[in-house]
Formats: sequence, C-alpha cells, structure tokens
Amino acid sequence: MWTPTEEEKIGVVICNFRGSVPQGLILEIGETVHILEKCEGWYRGFSTRKPAIKGIFPASYVHLKKAIVSNRGQYETVTPLEDPIVTEVTSTLQEWAVLWKQLYVKHKVDLFYKLRHVMNELIDLRRQLLSGHLTQDQVRDVKRHITVRLDWGNEHLGLDLVPRKEFEMVDAEQISVSDLYKMHLSSRHSVQQSTSQGDSIRQRHGETCRIPIPHHLFLNLKSFTYNSIGEDTDIFFSLYDMREGKQISERFMVKLNKNGGPKNPEKIDRLCALFTDLSSKDLKRDLYIVAHIIRTGRMLINDSKKGPPHVQYRRPYGCTVLSMNDVLQSISELKEEKDFVLKVYTCNNENEWYQIHENIIRKSSTKYTAPSTNYGLIISLQLLRGEMEQIRRENPMIFNRGVAVTRKLGFPDVIMPGDIRNDLYLTLERGDFERGGKSVQKNIEVTIYVLYADGEILKDCISLGSGEPHVSEHRSFVLYHNNSPRWGEIIKLPIPIDRFRGSHLRFEFRHCSTKDKGEKKLFGFAFTPLMREDGTTLSDESHELYVYKCDENTTFSNHALYLGLPCCKDDFNGCPNIPSSLIFQRSAKETLWISTQLSSTKLTQNVDLLALLKWKAHPDRVMDILGRLRHVSGEEIVKFLQDILDTLFSILDDNTDKYGPLVFQSLVFIINLLRDSKYYHFRPVMDTYILKHFAGALAYKELIRCLKWYMDRSAEVIRQDHIQEAMRALEYLFKFIVQSRILYSRATCGMEEEQFRASIQELFQSIRFVLSLDSRSSETLIFTQAALLNSFPAIFDELLQMFTVQEVAEFVRGTLGSMPSTVHIGQSMDVVKLQSIARTVDSRLFSFPESRRILLPVVLHHIHLHLRQQKELLICSGILGSIFSIIKASSLDTSVQEEVEMMVESLLDVLLQTLLTIMSKSQSQEAVRGQRCPQCTAEITGEYVSCLLSLLRQMSDIHFQHLLDNFQSKEELKEFLLKIFCVFRNLMKLSIFPRDWMVMRLLTSNIIVTTVQYLSPALHKNFTESDFDFKVWNSYFSLAVLYINQPSLQLETLTPAKRKKILDKYGDMRVMMAYELFSMWQNLGENKIHFIPGMIGPFLGVTLVPQHEVRNIMIPIFHDMMDWEQRKNGNFKQVEAELIDKLDSLVSEGKGDENYRELFSLLLLEKIEQETWRETGISFVTSVTRLMERLLDYRDCMKGDETENKKIGCTVNLLNFYKSEINKEEMYIRYIHKLCDMHLQAENYTEAAFTLLLYWELLNWEDRPLREFLHYPAQSEWQRKEGLCRKVIHYFNKGKCWEYGIPLCRELACQYEALYDYQSLSWIRKMEAAYYDNIMEQQRLEPEFFRVGFYGRKFPFFLRNKEFVCRGHDYERLEAFQQRMLGEFPQAIAMQHPNQPDEAILQCDAQYLQIYAVTPIPENMDVLQLDRVPDRIKSFYRVNNVRRFRYDRPFHKGPKDRDNEFKSLWIERTTLILTHPLPGISRWFEVEKREVVEVSPLENAIYVVENKNHELRTLISQYQHKQLHGNINLLSMCLNGVIDAAVNGGIARYQEAFFDKEYITSHPEDAEKITQLKDLMQEQVHILGVGLAVHEKLVHPEMRPLHKKLIDQFQMMRSSLCHGLPGLEKLSPACSGSSTPRGNIHMTSHSPMSPESMKLVHRHSPLNLLGSIRHSSSSLSSHTSSETGNLVILTDGLVGETVDDIYRMQASPSSSSLSSTHSAPSQMINSAPSSIRGSPSLPDKYRHNREMVMLLPPHRDRPSSAMYPAMTENGQPTNFHRALMQQMIGPCKPCSDPNLSVAEKAVPTAPSSWSLDSGTREAMPFLTAHVGNIMVPPVPPRTLPPGHFSMHFDAFHHQISDLPPALPARCLRKSPLHPIPASPTSPQSGLDGSNSTLSGSASSGVSSLSESNFGQSSEPPARTDTMDSVPSQAWNTDEDIESPYLPVRYSISEPDVLDSVKPPPCRSHSAPGGVTPQDGHHDPPALPPKPYLPRGEGSIPEEEIRPRPMPRKISQPLMSNKEEQAKVAWEHGINEE
Repeated sequence: MWTPTEEEKIGVVICNFRGSVPQGLILEIGETVHILEKCEGWYRGFSTRKPAIKGIFPASYVHLKKAIVSNRGQYETVTPLEDPIVTEVTSTLQEWAVLWKQLYVKHKVDLFYKLRHVMNELIDLRRQLLSGHLTQDQVRDVKRHITVRLDWGNEHLGLDLVPRKEFEMVDAEQISVSDLYKMHLSSRHSVQQSTSQGDSIRQRHGETCRIPIPHHLFLNLKSFTYNSIGEDTDIFFSLYDMREGKQISERFMVKLNKNGGPKNPEKIDRLCALFTDLSSKDLKRDLYIVAHIIRTGRMLINDSKKGPPHVQYRRPYGCTVLSMNDVLQSISELKEEKDFVLKVYTCNNENEWYQIHENIIRKSSTKYTAPSTNYGLIISLQLLRGEMEQIRRENPMIFNRGVAVTRKLGFPDVIMPGDIRNDLYLTLERGDFERGGKSVQKNIEVTIYVLYADGEILKDCISLGSGEPHVSEHRSFVLYHNNSPRWGEIIKLPIPIDRFRGSHLRFEFRHCSTKDKGEKKLFGFAFTPLMREDGTTLSDESHELYVYKCDENTTFSNHALYLGLPCCKDDFNGCPNIPSSLIFQRSAKETLWISTQLSSTKLTQNVDLLALLKWKAHPDRVMDILGRLRHVSGEEIVKFLQDILDTLFSILDDNTDKYGPLVFQSLVFIINLLRDSKYYHFRPVMDTYILKHFAGALAYKELIRCLKWYMDRSAEVIRQDHIQEAMRALEYLFKFIVQSRILYSRATCGMEEEQFRASIQELFQSIRFVLSLDSRSSETLIFTQAALLNSFPAIFDELLQMFTVQEVAEFVRGTLGSMPSTVHIGQSMDVVKLQSIARTVDSRLFSFPESRRILLPVVLHHIHLHLRQQKELLICSGILGSIFSIIKASSLDTSVQEEVEMMVESLLDVLLQTLLTIMSKSQSQEAVRGQRCPQCTAEITGEYVSCLLSLLRQMSDIHFQHLLDNFQSKEELKEFLLKIFCVFRNLMKLSIFPRDWMVMRLLTSNIIVTTVQYLSPALHKNFTESDFDFKVWNSYFSLAVLYINQPSLQLETLTPAKRKKILDKYGDMRVMMAYELFSMWQNLGENKIHFIPGMIGPFLGVTLVPQHEVRNIMIPIFHDMMDWEQRKNGNFKQVEAELIDKLDSLVSEGKGDENYRELFSLLLLEKIEQETWRETGISFVTSVTRLMERLLDYRDCMKGDETENKKIGCTVNLLNFYKSEINKEEMYIRYIHKLCDMHLQAENYTEAAFTLLLYWELLNWEDRPLREFLHYPAQSEWQRKEGLCRKVIHYFNKGKCWEYGIPLCRELACQYEALYDYQSLSWIRKMEAAYYDNIMEQQRLEPEFFRVGFYGRKFPFFLRNKEFVCRGHDYERLEAFQQRMLGEFPQAIAMQHPNQPDEAILQCDAQYLQIYAVTPIPENMDVLQLDRVPDRIKSFYRVNNVRRFRYDRPFHKGPKDRDNEFKSLWIERTTLILTHPLPGISRWFEVEKREVVEVSPLENAIYVVENKNHELRTLISQYQHKQLHGNINLLSMCLNGVIDAAVNGGIARYQEAFFDKEYITSHPEDAEKITQLKDLMQEQVHILGVGLAVHEKLVHPEMRPLHKKLIDQFQMMRSSLCHGLPGLEKLSPACSGSSTPRGNIHMTSHSPMSPESMKLVHRHSPLNLLGSIRHSSSSLSSHTSSETGNLVILTDGLVGETVDDIYRMQASPSSSSLSSTHSAPSQMINSAPSSIRGSPSLPDKYRHNREMVMLLPPHRDRPSSAMYPAMTENGQPTNFHRALMQQMIGPCKPCSDPNLSVAEKAVPTAPSSWSLDSGTREAMPFLTAHVGNIMVPPVPPRTLPPGHFSMHFDAFHHQISDLPPALPARCLRKSPLHPIPASPTSPQSGLDGSNSTLSGSASSGVSSLSESNFGQSSEPPARTDTMDSVPSQAWNTDEDIESPYLPVRYSISEPDVLDSVKPPPCRSHSAPGGVTPQDGHHDPPALPPKPYLPRGEGSIPEEEIRPRPMPRKISQPLMSNKEEQAKVAWEHGINEE
C-alpha cells in the first residue's frame, strides 16, 4: 500500500540503481530525489534532474535529509534543512563536474588540474562543515575558504558571479538594487583579491580610518651544528635595523649544552619564538635576524692552561645574520615554515665584538673569520598576519609548542588598552677601567643586581631574553685583556610596579684571573636609582655612571651607605657637598656607560604629566601645568588617560570660571589625540570612562558655554586652529555634555531641564550660524565649517539620549538646511557637505521613519542640486544607495509610500538626465569630473543605474499614476518617456553590468519590463490618433526589440537547472515583453505604415529569438505590415525588400533555425489565405522560406570547419537564388565577391574570374557615378568596369584560360581605342599577344571530370538528392577525388555500383556518395575537325566550355558468345547535361538532364573502324603534304599498329561476328550497317595501302626491315580479309613485300585483336621486361599500382590466350591499360602475361594490377567509357582515341607545372631487371624498329635510390661518337598535358628543351620515360618545332662487347644532324643555369631543374632507365635554316594528333 510520506521528503542517492524493476527509476550516485510515497522498503518519487519522470526505487539506496515542506500536496516545494553554503557547494560541484571534463577535451590542461584541486578542497571543506564539530570561529573560517574557492572557480569557468553577504547568497528580493550592486562589486573584488587580504579596514564614508594589521615573525631553531666549541652555549636572537643601527626587538635566548641539544630536555623541538607587532613599516626597514653566540667555559677555547676547568666564564664565540629583505618574499607567500641555514662567523678581535654583526652585514671580512665548512644554525621562519588573538586561534600548534613571545623594544604602533607593561630595558654599553699597575689588561666581568629600597635583592627581576626564566643576578660576558670593554648587551628588567619606586640597580666589577686559582676579584661598583626625586622614571638616554672603588671584602649590607652618593654627573651637580670621609671613594678615571629605555603603561618619565596629576601640590601653578599638557607625548597621555581626565574634571569643579577654557582646551587636545590611528584603540577606553568613571555632573554647562563661545567667534577670528580643533572634538564633547547632564539630572531629579534644552537650542543656532557664513573669501573659515560638518553626524546618537527622534531630526534638518544650497562654494566644501549628509543618512537617526520624513526633503534637495550640476556624482550615488537600502529594508515592515513619492518627485527626472550624460560620456571615454579613469566612469554608471532601478522597483502603480498625472503638458511627458526609454536602451546596449552578473541583469530586466508595462498605457493614450508621435513610438519599439534580444534572457543557452530557477522566479520575460509589443503594435492602427519598412529588421530579429511563444506572437506582425503596405501602395515591395535584406544579415549572425523557417511559412500562409492579395503573398512567403533554407545552409557551412568545396557550393546556390528568384542585386553582388574570395583562397583562379565576370556583366561602359561599395571607392561605372575587366583578365591568366581572357582583352582594347588611350591600348594588345604565345607555348593539364551523386536527407539542402559533375584538380585521379569527397563528408557511405539509387536511399537519414569518372563531349566541334589546328589549341576546346559528359558501360545482351564476344557486346551510353558549362563560377554544376542510349555491337564496330580510318587518313595526309618532316616514326608505328592487329585478328573478329550468314539472316535490319562496315573495312585496307606507299618513299634505308615486315603483314591481313571483302586484291603492288610482325598496342584500344596476333611479337622478341612505373598524369585511367614488378610496358605483343582474356583486357577497367582518362578508375595492368614477361609478381596470365577502389561492378559490366574500343563522336576521335594517338604516335615532352616542387617533378623508376642476353642478338634490328613501343606512363613523385635497376645490355655495344639520334619515345598519354619530369636520381641530359631524342642506346629498342632537361626560362618559351635536329646521346653499358650492328639512321637529313646543332634561340627552353650544353662529360646538378614544356612539341629527349647516374658525352651538330623550317612544319603535323 503506497502512502504519502510525511517526513521523508528529500534524499541523496548513495548507490547507483539501474531501475531493473517495473516502474523503476534509474538513479546515479549523487542525484537528489524528491520522495512522494513509500511502501515496504521502497519509495516513489523523482530525481530533481528529471522532474517529469517518476518511478520507484529502494529506500536503502537513499540517504534521507531533513527538509522543510511548503505548500504540501501536488505542487509542494521541499527545501533541505542544511546550511545554505553546503547546498550551494553541492549544486556548484555538480555544475562544475560537467564543465571540468570539457576542459580536458579542449586541452585546457592547466585549468583542468587547478580546478580538480579546488573541487577536492571544496569537498573536504564541505565535509568539515557537515561534521558539526567546528567552533563558530572555525565555521566562519571554513565558509570564507569555501566562498573564495567557489567564486574563483565560477570566474575561471565563465559562470555567474554569486552576490554574497556573510558568505551566503543573498536573495535579491530582500535587498535594494543598490545593495545588490555593491555586493556584486565586493564579490568581484573578493574574487580578484582572494589571494591578498587588505591591509586595513575601510569605513563607509568620510575619512578612512586605517588600523594597521600587525605582522609576527615565527622563528624556530632546528639545530646548531658546530664542531669546535664543545661547551655550553647561549644563543641570543634579535631583530636588528641596519639603517638606524639599533636592535628593535627583545632578545630570544636559547641555552644549549655542549652536545648542541637544549639544556632543558623539555625544550627539545620547542626552541621557537614569535617576534610580535611588526608593522608594515618595520618590514620595509633594512632588517636582519642577528644571533650572537656566547659560550660558557674556559677563558680561551683551545688553551687548557688559561684558567682552571671548574671556573666558568661567559665568553663571546660567534655571530650570524640573515637579511629579512632576502627572505621576506619567499616566506610571506608560503603558509608553512621555510628553512634557512646561517653560517656562524667568529670575531678576529674581541674589541670589535660589540659590532661584529654590523661588520658581517657590511662584509668587512678582515674583522671576522668565516667558518671552514658550511656548518651553522638551521632555523625555520614563517610570517603570520593579524591580531595576536587571531594568531592564537589560527595557529594553535605554534602556541602548544611553548613559543617564546618576543616583543618589540618600546610600544607597538597601536597601543591596546589593557595592555599593561612595565619593562625597563637596560643596555650595558661600555666601561673604562684603570690597568691598576698590572702589565696586562684586566678580564672584566660585570654583575648586575636589582635592589629594593630596603636593600633586598629583588628576585627574578632580570630577563636575559624570552624563552628562558628570569634570574636574580646577571653576569656579563668577559672580554679577554680589555680595560675598555664594550658589551652592548641588552637586558630586560621586568620590575613589579609596586617595587619600582625606591629600587636601584647595582653593577659590580670583577677581574677574572686566569691564573691557577682562577678567582674573580671585586674591584669596584656603580649604581643608579630607577626613579628620580620628582617621581619621574630614569629617562630614555645614555647614562654615565661613576665607578666607586671597593675590594674583595666589601659587603653591601648597608646600601644606604652608597645610595647617598652621587651616581652620575647630574646627580653630582645636584648635591655638591658630599663629605669625603665616606667609605667608598670614587675612582675618577673609571666610568660605566649604560642606556635605558622604559616601556611602561604605569610609570612616566614626564615631569609635566606628573605635575598635572599632582596639581593639588602646587595649586598656584595650575594654569601653567594645563598649558604644558600639550607638550606631553601621546604615549604618556593614553597610558594615564583615566587619571588625566579625572584630574581635568576635578580642576574644572575646583574653579569653573578660572580654569574652564583651559580645561576645555586640554579636553579637546586629548580627544583629538585619540583620533590618531596609533591611539585609535583607546577610544573604547574613553567611552568606558565616560560611561563608568566620569563624575563631572556640572561640567556640561561649562562645556556648552565654551563650545558656543568658540563657534560664535568663528566669524571674527583670523587664526581658527583652536576653533577647528574644538569642532573636530565635537563628538566626545557632546558625549561628555550628555553624560554630565544625565548625572546632574539623576542627582537633582531632572532640575534645570528647560535651561539645558534652551542652551542646546542656542548651541545649534551657533552651529547653523557657522555653517551659514559665506566662506568663499576665507580659507580658514572653510576648514572650520568642514571640521564642524565632519563631526556633526556623530552627535546624533548622544542627542537621542536626551531628545525625541523628531526633535533631533528637526535640529539636524535646521542645521543641514542652513548650509548654502549653491554648489559654487568650492569643490572641497561640496565634498565635505555631501559626506556629512552621507553620514547623516547612515546614522541611526535616519533609520526611524518619523525622522526620515523630516530629513528626506533637505537631503534630496542637496542631492538634486548636485546632480543638476553633475558635481560629486560618486558621493551622491553613495548617499542615494544608502537611502534606497534603508527604504527597502523599511518597506518590508512598514509603508514607505510617502518617502518613495518624495524621491520620485525630486529624483526620477534628474537621475535619468544624469544617467544619459554619464552614458554619453562613457561612450566617448571622457571621464566624469572627479573620476580619473574609465573604470570609475563604469563604476559611477553602475551606481546610478542601480539607484534608478531601486527607485523604479519601489514605485507602485500609485506612484506611476501620480508621476504621469503631474506632467503639465504632452511635451513634458514625451520628453520623460524618451529619456527613460533611452536610458533603458543604453542599459541593454552598453554592458553596464559584466556578463557574469546574471542576478543583477535578470533583476534589471524584470524592473524594465514592469516599468514598461506601467508606461505603455500612457504612450497609447497620449500619442496615437491625432497626436501620433513617431519618435516616442520608435523609441518604444527599439527598446522592446533590444529587450527581447538581450543575451541574458536567452534561456536556451543555459543549463536546465539554471533555466528552471529563472523561470520559477521571473517567468520568461521575453514573452511578457513580446505581448506588450504586440498589443502596442495593434494599438497603432493606421499609424503602422510609419514603421514600414523601418521596423521590419528589428521585428525580424525578435522573431528569430529561439522561443516558440515569442515567434508565435511576433510573426503575424509581418502579415499586418504586408497588409498595410498593400492597402497604401497596392503592393508590399518595401516589406519584401527589407525582409530579405535583413534576413540575410540576421541569419549570417547565427540567428534562426529550421523550426523558424517552418513556423514562418506556416503562420504567414495561414494568415494570407484570407487576403485578396493571396497569390503574391504566398509566392513571397515561399521564396522567403526558400531563401531561409539556403541561408541556413550557408551559415552552417561557414561556421563549421567545412571544406572550401562545400562553402563554395553553398555560396553559388545562394548567389543564384538572389539573382534568379529574388532579384536582389546588391545582395547578389555581395555574394559574388564572397564567392570570388573563396575561389582565390582555394586558388581556383578560373572560377574566380568567371565569378567576377557576373558583376562585370551587370555594368555598362558609361560614366554614371557609382557610390562607394564593398572595397570599391566611389567612381564612375566605366572605371569600375575597366578595373573589374583587368582583374578578370588577370585571373584568367593565372588559371591558364587565356582563350577566355582574349575576348575581354579585345573589348578593353575597343574601349581604349575609342578613347584614344593608346598607352593602355598598346598594353592590352601586348597582353593579348602574350596570351596567344602562352596558348602555343605553355603546358596545360587536361583536367579529369567526375560525376558525384549526393543521396540521403543528411546532406545540406543544396546537395540533397542531386547529382553534379565536378572538374577535378590538376593531377587528380578518381581515387584521390573520391578520398577528397569522403574527407569532406566523413559520415558519407560510398556506393559501390553506378546504378541510379532507389527511393529508400533518397529518403533515408544518411549520406550516400556515388562517384565515377565521365568523359567531356566538346561543344566546339569545328575547331576539333580542322586538320591543321595544333593539338595545343584543340586540347583546350576538348575540356573547356563543356556541358555534356558521357559515361559508357559495356554489357552483354543475350547469351555471350564464347568464340567471339563482339557479337553480344553492347554499350550503354549515358549523357549528362549540366545546368552550366564547366569551367564556370564553381568547380561543379548540377546535372540538369540525363540521356541514356544503347549502342549495338555492330554500331560499335562501325564507330571503331571509322575512327581509325579518320586517324590514319589524317596522319598520312600530313606526311604527303610534308607537314611532318624527316622522322617517320609516327607513321611507322601507326601502320604497324593497325596492320599487326588486323593480321592477328582485329578486323577479322568483326568479320567473323557480323559477316557470317547466320548473323545476316537473323539481323535483316542491319543489312545497311553491315554494308557500311564492309565499306569501312575496305576503305581501311585502301588507306593502309596508301600509307605503306608513302612510308616506302620516306623510309630510311636502315628502317627497310621494318617496312618489309609491314608489307608482309599487310599481305597476310589482306588475304585474311580477302574472301570476306571482295576487291582487296586490287591493292597497289607497292604494298607488297614481306613485313615483320608488329605489336598490337593499337588494338588494345582501337580495334579488336586476336590472341594469335598478340603472341606474335614475343616469338620475335626475347626481351623480358619488368618494372613498375606509377602514374600521376592523365594518360591512364586512375591510380596505378605501387606494387613492384607491375611495369606497364605495353610491349610489342599484348598477349591473351582466349577471347575472354581479350575482353578482360579491353573492356574491364582493371585490365584496360589504355582506358580513357575520363573512365571509371581502371587500374594500370600488365598487358603481357607473366609467362612471357617473366614477371615474378604476376601469378596468372592476366593478373590485375590493383582492384578498383569503388563503384566497379563485376568486370563483365564495369562502367567505363574506355572499357570498350573507343567510339567517335560526330566523326571525331574521342578522348580515348586521342589518348592512344598520343601514346602510340604522338610522343610528348614532359610538361612542367610551375606549382610543382622539385620532388614532385621527379620521375622515380621502380625496380626492374632488364636482361638482354647474347642469345637475342639476331633480334636487335627488329627491336630497334620497335623502339617506341614500350610505353611508360608518367609517375607520381616517389624517389628511389640510384642503382635500383640492374640493366644488362650485353647484347650490343655502340661507339658514342657515331651514335645517331634515337626514335622518339612514346608515353601512355592521351595528351601531352601532364609532366613526365626528371628523376632526381639520374644526371641531367644537359640538352636544350626542344630537342627530341631518345637518350640511351638507339639500337637497344628500350626507351624509358626518364628525365630530359627542360630549363624554365622566365619568359614564355619560343616554339621549337624540330624533332630530328637533335644531338644524340648515348651511354655504354658493357664496354667490352662490340656491337655487330651498324647504327640505324632515322632522319632524312642525318649527316647534317650529326655534324652540328644550332644553339637554341633566346626564348627557347634553355638549359637551367648550371647546365649548359658542352662537349665532354659533365657532372649532374644536385637537383634536377624544373621541366617546363610547351604542349605537343614532338618527342621527348629521354634517357634509358639505368642503374646509376653517368656522365654523358654530348655531340651538338648545327642545324641549318632549312631544317629549322622542316622542323616547324613537322611539329605542326604532330600537333594535330
């Protein structure tokens, strides 16, 4: 049965509960639970963390706490009954715990550890508080420590400051705002000063009374390690002031035995002292701790003969010093003792002993000896602060150790009453003694006794030092053989006060013999009485005492015998007639010097004081005695205060008239003496005296009379010092007056009451008279008035004893009212006047309501005056703060309506005015008068704000009603409203209160909203309708908007607990203000139109506040605005424009969210539904909603750590929206520039240019002036457009898109021409020309294009479920691109297939990326179809301005034919059409449309053959037309590729597939296409025939074997096709002849091939090739393998065993070695099976180099445009074709990208082993012919050590001298756009960059893409169009083998070539600086130069891959002019390809 709990209401979870039962509540240790019901060991309730979830939990898991329950029942509140500080610590620690962990995550390690330490301390302190075992003082202390730590932590964690009073949090409701402000300030200061406590206590107003805090030095002697004394020692510690040369403390004495331990065993570990009462001033002195060490033993320590061992002498041993200045810093910071080691120095000469410490300090090293080792004293020190009582409380351990309290000599700075001392300090200074006939000087010992008057020796009246008991006699130490000893010993004589009078000191002098007996012989004595005849004590000075002779037998039993003798010179003068017959004779030449210092509270050394106290003895001298009282020192007066006062009043009683004024003066003097801080502590003594001991019942009359007389004289007297003193003493004079009257009243039962009252009245009239005098002319009078005002408030309490509150209040009012009310009486006087008022307000009198009503008007009057004048603002604010504080406190008990009314009338307006002035000054950083710094200005602002808020908070509706009714006119009301709204606005705008003053800020907000609620009806009532006032309304709206947007009110940012606390206390004040705002808006009626569009932005800001209710209230206002503008203008264009403008800036500031977008749309559409203008409204709201979507995306991208791509995409999206949908030109232009900046940052120069072009297009060539905008100055439109144009051209140049820059150059040229600005025209024309040069000469990379699909709802809005095509970065392959995309979207999942995703993926809450490469379909086909256009130019049009992209996927329809795959091999071709062409304003654009077509196998075959025919025709025609000169390698290779492939089954495969009867009958519809294919094949045979004819004409004699082989293969090809294609026999006989088999590289990509053809080559070529060359340019599809052994060398045979293999090699991206750059990522493969290549790393015959990274379907249908023999598009070869042409025919030079580093440009070669053994010699000529067939792709940077390759070309050897140029090498590239740079591991060739040779052995037939040397000149390079005029290069591998072959010549004009090479023209690529062409060998440079290559310029000079760098011999034949032309023509031809 569950029953509600009565007692058990709150508990803390002490064990985790998992809630494993039904309805179980999951609880964690430390949570607080609120218990509702109980049942058999279970409770039901909820955790305070989640109040909404209720459940059950075991009772044993909870520790119950006592609590108070209020409002029992459903809504009960439970408050734990524990110390509020404990509760605060608990909640704070819970809050910190969360933040503490975050510190670790954010790497704020230092704070993390500090906070952990503080949290542990807090837990410990909390435990102490809860234990309940502490005393009250300890509890206070613990609380202080807790609050300091809480505040420290809160500040460092950026949490709120907690205002406190007495360590506890204050309730803001219970105190005034002013007090709350002050508490915040003091809490802030306590946080800042938590480490250092103040050195004084400060009073609230008026003078500060500084009571210095004393310091105490704790010294502990740990040990004395000495090794040479071996005797008992006394150590005397004291503090010594070096500057004044005197000791300032008593001595602390330690007695040690000969072993170094304490003599008294009880003192082990207790040898400690506390040097007390050191002031701050003392610590600044040059202080030293000095320790003198005196041994007790033999006369001489190391001479056993000197004196018998039984006689002990006290002898000086050593001294040690420690400078306090050195250690003070370290010991004042520590809370514990710190150890120091002090060296003990010994004295060289005992005569100097008295100043040994000074010598050590001065470092006079000749006077002392340093110890041989570092032994000495080990002491520890600690500095303590505070009063002695406090020290005892805080450090009980110290006092338990029996610490010796060691006082200062003399009194401390502050003499405490009751501190009774009676100490006489005696210094034994020096003596002068006669030698007495001895040869050596005496060893003199002085013995000191204190004797009483009766001759008895006083026991225990000598103290040698604290720490040891007092003794009755003292023996000085002995100085060896010294007749003028100087001791300098200080002895304290604590003589009881009753024995002091009559006592005397006796000094006995003995000579200590060191002879055998060692006796001590008495030879003289001296004495001195302690008190003189007149009763004064021995004065503090040096005394020279007479020495009287005596001998060993003298006894001093009758002390009277010598006491009659003069003791010193003064004494002798006093009694000259001393009989000479006395026993004791004075020794004339011997004297003793002593000095004394008295520290006594009972004895005086002052004659005048003594005379006063005994005035009755000389009544005739009273006047004189009273007059001399002023000269008595203060110390003496306070010591005898009570006695003096008694004396004074007895004199007064004796003769009032005669002595009255003098007694009055003396009394004033004494009272003023107590104002001194040194004697301030004696005021209680005075108070006690007045209350308990004062007995002058008649004194009041005389005191009043004298006081009045003084005041009345103030107008006349010039010197007013005595008057001012009397004014200062006013407080105590009144105390005496009142007490005296009370005594008189008691004695006489209240007689003379009226007279007393009248006299007081008269006295007040005199006071008023003094204050009313005009003091401007007299400075002395000012001081008098100031003194009077200062002490005036202190008399109120006294008066209240005699008069009623009202009477006193009237007195005071009259007095304050008599002060001149002008503010011009001088600043100092103003201050005093206000301070007096302040003290009045702080006095007890003001706390009575009846007196307040009387005093408030006059106080307010003065404050009002000062505020009007803006004078003394700080003091005024203090007074106001006090008043509000008192009124707030009173308001809790009584009604304060009347007083508040007074204050509102007097102050409200002037307060507002003052605040406005201060705020405007603080904004302009002018400090207010009297304030020296901005901080004071801030403080003063805070003070006045808190005053204003206090006043407003006290005002009730009645007060507001009165206030508003009292305005005479609407003007006045308007002015008031404007002022108060302005102040409120400033409160929110200027940060008056720091961010962490949450309590203060919330209270302020609450007061403001309440005030606004009171004032808004007045605004509505007075300023709508006809009296509408825009200014007031605008001010009101601005205030409301600012208010709702205040950071402190944004509860969403707070922790749930804090939010709940605020909501419980104040509710959500934003909602309150929003309701106010809405209702006021509704009240405006038709005046609303005045606030359109002005208020749209502010209101929009309010609606963006993330508070649902505020949004619901405010969003409909926009509908209202649209409606009103529609009514007025027939449209709402203004609303629209403003809304869009402001939305942009507000969202970018971080406001708004997805919910807002939905709510905005929902609420407005609902409202607009009913309107007549519904359609325009709906379209507007929709477009704003869509804008918001984009803005939110943009913001999220910008503020996150998003990549450039996302940011750019987002910006493009927004930009387009502004242009197309909203047409906001200014916003559009802003975003253009933002986008441009992003592109520049990402170095996308082309995109940046296109982006700026958008702005350029908006401008016209006109002279219209444009305003300043963004970073543009004010200028004409023409100037801006010209500037933009230049910038765009510059960016196009940087992006190498010169074709786009040229039209702009032309346009600019037209403008310059029209203006006859020939200078600019010349400049722009030159630039245009330079761009043409750049196009022809500079290398450009063709980018890759990738299609990316973004699927899933997790993507940003602008990407969601869309597909894009992206232009890749330079050198970026598919794999790299994919990694980049996955890096940008780390949450995304890569889809592994290219199929379109289904609906489930589109709608899921995830991110899917689908990426594959696509091929561009160029738009500008005309250029590409022109035969003679260089490839440099064409390549630009192939990849720029492209909107259409293609993607091919091969697949088999129907059953796959095992014998001939081509029958069933179809292509699915997808064409993507973009919204904009690439490149454009972004690197990627969205796909607008996709088209999919299927290409049949037959169509595909037609496409392939047609492309090949076109290619052959073009090449052959170039050779026929002599466009290509000399070198016919290209033609040879091309013919070889086609014929060889055909022979091995290429075209034959088509013949098999499509020409057999079965196919023709089953596909009758294909008849036409079959015919077309036949025609094309026939045409191909014909073209080949023509080609061979041309080849025969041009072929070099040495290349005849190759030609023969081609002829043979052609015959085979023709005969194989003969029976299928009639008419082939008719071919030209020129083509006949035997031809050698040729590798089928061509067919790998352009035509089918048969395995037979592939096998052919390797029958002829025993060359085994192995290597791995990685690839980073665009010639291969994607990233190649990094595995060694996978050299992609497409050798003379690509061998496959079956048709299936061929398919895999061709159509599979992982096996197609020549797939297009734009294909999906096919990997580089090993085209020859390992069996043939001998590759150890390939296990099977078609092993793939590397599996695809992504998106690859099973290899049968992997999508790739290059997976299949390439098609032509519109009769043009595709990229794929181009790639092959380049790879097969178009050898290219390495290009240079200036952005690459040297390392990146290196082409490292992977390990390979090339062995050409002697058995292959017969194949060499054939190999030579196939030199270009080894194709090596460019390589990404990866350096390998030289010598990594071992190549044995032992089959042949050439002489270097006659080596011909090699064939051009070919690379696997579709275009020469990517670098094949030099390898840093090999030497440079030293050739000019235009030379195209194979470096290496020409006959070896092996070419590698190693480095050639391209210097990079600073100018654009000139064209160098020759291929064959090249110096040959060769190297010897094995010198011992002779080659049996002759060099083969390829060049037509070879003899010339071999003779000389013309040096390159100056603009060509010259060799780099250090590498000049020269004969002989040269060393390679340290690093290769950067290759820099124009595009498509013939072949590359290349070197063989080889084991290590070798110097090469270079021959440099000259080049004739004719050859130069030939070279140009030849290169033209090459470029077409």
